[in-house]
Amino acid sequence: MVIFLSISALIFFFFLFPISKRLFQKRKNLPPSPPSLPILGHLHLLKKPLHHYLTTLSNRYGPILSLRFGSRPVVIISSLSSAQDCFSKNDIIFANRPRLLAGKHFGSQYSSLSWASYGSHWRNIRRIATVEILSSNRIQMFSAVRIQEVQSLMKDLFRDSESGKTVVELRSRFSELTFNVMMGMIAGRRYYGENVVDLEEARRFREIISEGSMLIGTLSFGDFVPVLGWLDFGGVEKRMVRLVRRRDEFLQALIDEHRRRKKKVDSSLSMEVEVEVEKKKKTFIDVLLSLQETEPEYYTDQIIKGMLSTLLAAGTDTSALTTEWAMSLLLNHPDVLEKAKAELDIHVGPRLIDESDLSKLPYLHCIINETLRLYPVTPLLLPHESSEESIVGGFNVARGTMLLVNAWAIHRDPKLWVDPTDFKPERFQGPEGAKEGLKLIPFGHGRRACPGAGLAVRMVGLALGTLIQCFKWERVGEEKVDMTEGVGLTMPKVQPLKAIYKPRHTMLNVLSQL
Repeated sequence: MVIFLSISALIFFFFLFPISKRLFQKRKNLPPSPPSLPILGHLHLLKKPLHHYLTTLSNRYGPILSLRFGSRPVVIISSLSSAQDCFSKNDIIFANRPRLLAGKHFGSQYSSLSWASYGSHWRNIRRIATVEILSSNRIQMFSAVRIQEVQSLMKDLFRDSESGKTVVELRSRFSELTFNVMMGMIAGRRYYGENVVDLEEARRFREIISEGSMLIGTLSFGDFVPVLGWLDFGGVEKRMVRLVRRRDEFLQALIDEHRRRKKKVDSSLSMEVEVEVEKKKKTFIDVLLSLQETEPEYYTDQIIKGMLSTLLAAGTDTSALTTEWAMSLLLNHPDVLEKAKAELDIHVGPRLIDESDLSKLPYLHCIINETLRLYPVTPLLLPHESSEESIVGGFNVARGTMLLVNAWAIHRDPKLWVDPTDFKPERFQGPEGAKEGLKLIPFGHGRRACPGAGLAVRMVGLALGTLIQCFKWERVGEEKVDMTEGVGLTMPKVQPLKAIYKPRHTMLNVLSQL
């Protein structure tokens, strides 16, 4: 009898359960779904790179796809109309974040800007980010930092070329550039190049950011099958805990240093001089410490560290990788590179590009937009979670469903784009091109869109424009640059970019004076 019941249970789970599940889906008007397994759901189907595999599934089952990752219901969005559905009329409903291990550890117990769920706390830190830290005025105040760091990179490249080096590995150079820029704005310090603070410290923290991005982009089975979370299957949580401890030690040291310096300044300067100094040299840490003085119970060091880690993680790898993808595309399309160079020669001439010149370089912006379309560095936007039942694209989406928007798939959708896999910056030119830009969502959309998008575009524009202006660039060898995509939360190239370069004759004077 026991054997009979056991066999009956197995038959139900492996044969009748999938059938009953599909009937339930039709009755509840859920999005289509591939066959799943008990307990695991669709976890067994997932392959890397995840955004590629989810695109394959969506091509088969439809642009709105229902999956189950263990015990967690998930909806995959791969069409622009459905994404707009989620981030317009249903924007508040999908403004939450799911409670994942990454948010618990890297998001300071779900309190950071990236991982906090929608509510008064999130609205407050979002306001701080947009008004106090990433406002146009604040970003403009630090334009000198960005210009100095970009020119420092040009100086290093020029010196290397003078000593006979003609091949450069660009990924590490871009990473150092963006790290210096972000640390200059956050703490008034630089870690690479001349007059650096601590090269070894910078190397360790860059490793923390890179490994953190990899861990956040790794599926943790404990997030979806609770029993595996207790067992810490694969040791993912232990790695996160160790990494966050190292990150917090680095950030706490910066906060303590600024706090000591601020006390010293307060005790030695008159009020008028102090106000003037604050206006000129107020870093992001200084801004947050000022807020802490007014509300110490709310703006704890933990909240400040969460804000700083978000800025560093979002502002370093993303801009560096976008610049690397853009340079890779330009090397594979020398005609586009020549067109960008001609635009710079006409509108800037034989002086170094400045941020104020970016508005006069529409084709450069087209190149950046086309790079973000083909290679969005967060191909799957950060996950959202529904706070109540809603309707998306005519389907019911239950409360507590995790939402994944596949920006990579939307940016390559043949229904939206002509020749979607081709690199054509010209598609963004003119009034019609401006309409094309509405289909781009590399920074997300709605309430949870990235508040640092403006800073990122300035940083990439300045770096890319200066590289094109100052040097001639060629591929290493006859073959095209390998454009294979890597894995992680941000999407690196599998092969770091190497290129042959030499100073342009028209820029020799300027480069020699750096």
